[in-house]
Amino acid sequence: MNHEKNQDNAPINGLGGLSRRGFLMGAAAGLAYMTGLENAIASQSSDTPVHIVIAGSGSAGISIANRLAKALPNGKITIIDRKEAHVYWPGLTLVATGLWPKDKVLPGANADFLPHGANINHIKEMVASFDPDNKKLTTDAGQVIGYDYLVVSMGIEYDYQAIEGMDVEAIGQKGLTSVYHSPDKAEASWKVIESYTQKGGNGYFTLPATPIRCAGAPLKMAFLTLDRLKKNGGFEQANMNFYSSTGGVFGLPWFNDFVIERFKENNMGTALKTQLKAIDIGAQKAHFSNAEGEIKEVAYDLLHVVPPMRAPKVVRESDLAWGEGTFASGGWLAVDKNSLQHTTYPEIFGCGDVNGTPLGKTAATVKMSVPIVVNNLLSVIAGNEPTASFNGYTSCPLITQVGSAMLIEFDYNKDLIPTFDFIDPKQESWFAWIMKEQMLKPTYLKMLEGKV
Repeated sequence: MNHEKNQDNAPINGLGGLSRRGFLMGAAAGLAYMTGLENAIASQSSDTPVHIVIAGSGSAGISIANRLAKALPNGKITIIDRKEAHVYWPGLTLVATGLWPKDKVLPGANADFLPHGANINHIKEMVASFDPDNKKLTTDAGQVIGYDYLVVSMGIEYDYQAIEGMDVEAIGQKGLTSVYHSPDKAEASWKVIESYTQKGGNGYFTLPATPIRCAGAPLKMAFLTLDRLKKNGGFEQANMNFYSSTGGVFGLPWFNDFVIERFKENNMGTALKTQLKAIDIGAQKAHFSNAEGEIKEVAYDLLHVVPPMRAPKVVRESDLAWGEGTFASGGWLAVDKNSLQHTTYPEIFGCGDVNGTPLGKTAATVKMSVPIVVNNLLSVIAGNEPTASFNGYTSCPLITQVGSAMLIEFDYNKDLIPTFDFIDPKQESWFAWIMKEQMLKPTYLKMLEGKV
């Protein structure tokens, strides 16, 4: 018996000290994570014959539509979005660093993930304007659509144009890369990065001052490029730099310090309050401005561009956007950070990247906030006040090298709230890598179905 116990508690090589028993517990927890057995909010249902319009069919819009289709058998649900292909955005960092093929982030046609039935109407147009005072909106094809309730889940807009000289068509050429634009451009970025990791040269990774989708993605790109440099022979010839427009590289102070120290250990420079202002693609030169407004020109062999981000134009130019405060400049949707209900129009809720909240532009945030939006919406339909509260849950499986990652989960207060007690969020582990590389996509697809 003692011998068996020792075997169970012996550490497994490559798991960062995780025991066999801990790994088995982790596998069970991972299965629960993927199948939605963990801490689910109790579901509600209603026979009320209401009309709900969902503007946007990304991960948030699809997940909400599938849940509402089950919860409102007599309701009418209209989804408005022209999107054709569904993109698994969390996988783009793996495409752009050569770990996944492009088709792995393209799981199918967007419409295939939406609910189907007599009460479901999918309009393949885009919202052109909102008229919340009259509970109506107009599409770009001129349709005027009324609603009883509205969910805004229109995602985020990449403002590449804010960088003078930037041309997204040039991504993948002359050292220019960007993981965010699309699966095609992520794949094109890998071709540049692969060449760079073999030859080295001047490499620059950027971070804008705006809120961005997946704040850990720029760091993953830098860490994985460093790892590839070591394996492909270009490390000794590389001059790597991370230029952040803010006062740090990540919002959690302890993790910010960890990243900067790890960069230093790998001879990678860090410059703060240094913003990418312009690019001369032909000459392969970038212009950065510092806090004093001084312009610095650098020649690059590799430049990773993270564009400034904002709410879609139709939201930021509407009465639905924040009119003042922290989130007004990006035109983000004005919602209460806990209930995710609009601050002016109680029949409107927001979910996903479009929301103007302190944290939460990740797929993990969508996973946790979708059931809260659905339950609060159903409460309002029933004539009650919203009762479910979102704590700002954000998760970042931060890859530090191939086969190693840190699973960092935190809330609005920036307190760590780990899902698995056997994973230390402040330590790199193989299991956190497995979570990112193998488990999160199946979880994501279950989320789209409304099962997680």
